[in-house]
Amino acid sequence: MAGEDGVVPVEAAAPAPALGEPMDTMTALQLVLRKSLAHGGLVRGLHEAAKVIEKHAALLCVLAEDCNQPDYLKLVKALCADHNVSLITVPSAKTLGEWAGLCKIDSEGKARKVVGCSCLVVKDYGEESEVLHIVQEYVKSH
Repeated sequence: MAGEDGVVPVEAAAPAPALGEPMDTMTALQLVLRKSLAHGGLVRGLHEAAKVIEKHAALLCVLAEDCNQPDYLKLVKALCADHNVSLITVPSAKTLGEWAGLCKIDSEGKARKVVGCSCLVVKDYGEESEVLHIVQEYVKSH
């Protein structure tokens, strides 16, 4: 009985689109980042990201387009190109910070005090899932 009770909340916790509807790539990326954060496979910030990329442990790099430092963007793109790491860009650093867990969640479930994050690297996806395959297909096509 205890094993059955443990399985039900896991299925209910993963939000999925209605049957027949394709999932948006950014929604899939958000779910992949959340799962990676839960498994301790998410690295945030330029210094830590550069170390993981240099060690060839990076699986995916996510970069915010609205970063105001052109050298920062150039460095991350060059590191990813040199070490064959997939790169995905998102429009906002605040959104990326929220997805990376750099915020407080209030009692209503809304993010408060969101800190921007210009770069993060995934070094462990956690577990295989349908949303992970959606993100990987997006990376292959771009």
